[in-house]
Amino acid sequence: MTSNDIRLSALKAWLATDAAHLGLDLDTMRPASTDASFRRYFRVNSSQGSLIIMDAPPPLESTQAFVHVTELLQAADLRVPQILASEPEQGFLVLSDLGQSSYLDALRAEPRPSDAQIDAWYAAALDCLVHMQRVTDCTSLPHYNAERMLAELELFPQWYIAQHCGHKLSDAERNMLERTFQLLANRVAGQAQVFVHRDFHSPNLMLPQGDDPRPGVIDFQDAVRGPISYDLVSLLMDARTTWHEAQQLDWGIRYWEAARKAQLPVPNDIAIFHADWEWMGLQRNLRILGVFARLHHRDGKSQYLAHLPRVLDYVVQSASHDDQFRPLLKLLDKLTPPDPDTAARTAMGLSRQ
Repeated sequence: MTSNDIRLSALKAWLATDAAHLGLDLDTMRPASTDASFRRYFRVNSSQGSLIIMDAPPPLESTQAFVHVTELLQAADLRVPQILASEPEQGFLVLSDLGQSSYLDALRAEPRPSDAQIDAWYAAALDCLVHMQRVTDCTSLPHYNAERMLAELELFPQWYIAQHCGHKLSDAERNMLERTFQLLANRVAGQAQVFVHRDFHSPNLMLPQGDDPRPGVIDFQDAVRGPISYDLVSLLMDARTTWHEAQQLDWGIRYWEAARKAQLPVPNDIAIFHADWEWMGLQRNLRILGVFARLHHRDGKSQYLAHLPRVLDYVVQSASHDDQFRPLLKLLDKLTPPDPDTAARTAMGLSRQ
C-alpha cells in the first residue's frame, strides 16, 4: 500500500460510494494476506465487524470464477465468504471475514498447538473435503484433464530444472521426462472426477468459529472438475508445513474410510488408493517446483524459495514408491539448486539407492 497506488485509490473511491451501505472505516484498511497470483486482499473494519476486500486487477485476474464457485459452495452448505458488494469491471469484491487465523497461522503459533488439537482440526478438514466432493456440483467447471496436466508439468523442466538449477537436459533426459509426464497424466486423469478446490491446504482453511465445527474455505477461484485424490494430496503434502509419511498415511486412510462411507468413487482397496494419491502427489509437486521457481525468477516473489526443499521431499517420497520413477530420481540427484541447504541435501543423494 503506497501513496501512488492507483488501484488502491480507485478501490477506496468505490468503497466510499457503492459500498457505503456497509459502513466501512477506510482508515482501518490494512493488508490481509499475500497471494501467488496478482490478487491482493485487505481487511477493513465496518459497522458489521471486520470485512475482507479483494482486489483482482483485470485483465490479469477475474472475479467471475470466484463468484461462480462461491455460489456452488454455498449451495453445498460449505463455510465460505459471503459476497457483500462487487464491482466486476474493476475487479473489486467485499467479502465477509471468516476469521484472522488460518490452519497455517495456528500451526506456526507459539506455543505450538497440541497433537490432539491439530488432529481435531484435520479431522474437520477431512470431513469438509468429503462433504465438498459429495455435494458440490462441478459440471460447470473446467476439466482438469491429461492435456492440461501435461501442459502444467512443463513448468518443471522450464523453470525448476533450467532456470533455477541451471541444468541443460540431454536428449535422453528430455525423453525420459516426456515419458514420465505422460505416464503420470494418463493414470491421474483416469481417477474418478469430482469437485477439486486445487489448493485445499493450510493457508486456505480457516479455524472453526463459535459452535460451528467446520473450517472456513477460501481461495477457491481456480476450482476444476478433476481427480478425486487431488485435494487430499493438497492437504497431506502441504507445501507450507511438513507432514511426514506416517501422518499422511493416517489421515489418508481416515479420508478413504469416510469417502467409502459417503459412497464417493474411491477404490475399494486402500493400497490402490494409496498409489493413486502418491501418483497425484508426484504430478502436483513437480508442477509446484516449477511454479515456485517461476514466482522467484520471473515475479520476484522470493519467499516461495523457502518451500522448495519441502516440496522436493514430497516428490522424492512419491517417486520412491514405484521403480518406474527411478530415472526421475537419478535426474534429481544431478540437480544442484542455488539454495545452499537444498544443494547440500541434494549432494547427499536423493535416489534412495
